[in-house]
Amino acid sequence: MGVTAMLALPLLLLGISGLLFIYQEVSRLWSKSAVQNKVVVITDAISGLGKECARVFHTGGARLVLCGKSWERLQSLYDALSSVADPSKTFTPKLVLLDLSDISCVQDVAKEVLDCYGCVDILINNASVKVKGPAHKISLELDKKIMDANYFGPITLTKALLPNMISRRTGQIVLVNNLQGKLGIPFRTAYAASKHAALGFFDCLRAEVEEYDVVVSTVSPAFIRSHHVLPGQGNWEASVWKFFFRKLTYGVHPVDVAEEVMRTVRRKKQEVFMANPIPKAAMYIRTFFPEFFFAVVACGVKEKLSVPEEG
Repeated sequence: MGVTAMLALPLLLLGISGLLFIYQEVSRLWSKSAVQNKVVVITDAISGLGKECARVFHTGGARLVLCGKSWERLQSLYDALSSVADPSKTFTPKLVLLDLSDISCVQDVAKEVLDCYGCVDILINNASVKVKGPAHKISLELDKKIMDANYFGPITLTKALLPNMISRRTGQIVLVNNLQGKLGIPFRTAYAASKHAALGFFDCLRAEVEEYDVVVSTVSPAFIRSHHVLPGQGNWEASVWKFFFRKLTYGVHPVDVAEEVMRTVRRKKQEVFMANPIPKAAMYIRTFFPEFFFAVVACGVKEKLSVPEEG
C-alpha cells in the first residue's frame, strides 16, 4: 500500500504536467490560427511592447502594418523579424511612419495604412507618452502634448479606420492602456487624465460598434517595464504607504503584455487588467472606501514632499 501511494504521487504530478503542456501548446496554436492572414496594425511598434507584439503576431502569420515615428528603428525591427521568421509561413511586414502626437498627419497616414492591404482586421493602439511631476509645475503645453499622444492621436486613427471595419462588419480594436486609466496616482496628473479619457472613449465605442460585430478590447497593465528587475531593499519599505505605492509601480514585462494582447484578440476579451494583488486591491478600495484611499494617498504625498528624493 505504501509503495503504491509513493508511486501514485509522481505519476499524478507527471499527468498534470502533461495536461498543462498540451493545454499550452493547443492555446499557442489556437492563438496563431486566430491571427493568421489577418491585417494587424500596431502603433508605436518600435517601443519595447510594440516590438514584442510585432514578434508575436508576425510568428502567428499576421499581415503586419508596423507604425512608428523613426524610419531607422522601423527598418531595424523589420530586419529583426525577417531574420527569425519562416518566410513560407509569414508575411513581409509593411512599414508606415506615424507620429500620433502630430494629429494633423494622422488622417493621411490612416489612408496609407489602408492602402497597404485594403482593409484592417485588428488595430492595436499601443502608443503612449509619460510625464511625471507636480501638477502646478507641468505646463499646459505639455499637458496638451500628452493628451495628443495618448488620447487624440489614438482616437483619430481609430475613427479613420473604423468605417472600414463597420462596412465589412468585422474587426477588433485593442487599446493598450494603463491601470492609471482607472486609478489616479499623484504626480502623474497629465498622464492619468489622458488614460482616463482614452478608456472612457473606448468603453463608449465598445457599445456603439457591437451591432457591427466589431470588438473593442482594453488591456491595462499596472506598469510596463523594460527589464526583469527585483525590488530593492531599503528605507522605502519603512511605511505602509511607501510599500503600497512601490508595489503599485511594479509592472509586467513587455513579453507578458504582448502574449496577453494575443490572448485578448483570440478570446475577444473586452477588458483585461494585468496587475499584482496590491494594485487590484487599490482599485477596490478606491471604489468602495474612497475616503480611506484618498487619506492614504494624501498621507503618502505629504511624507514624500518632506523627504529628500533618493538618488
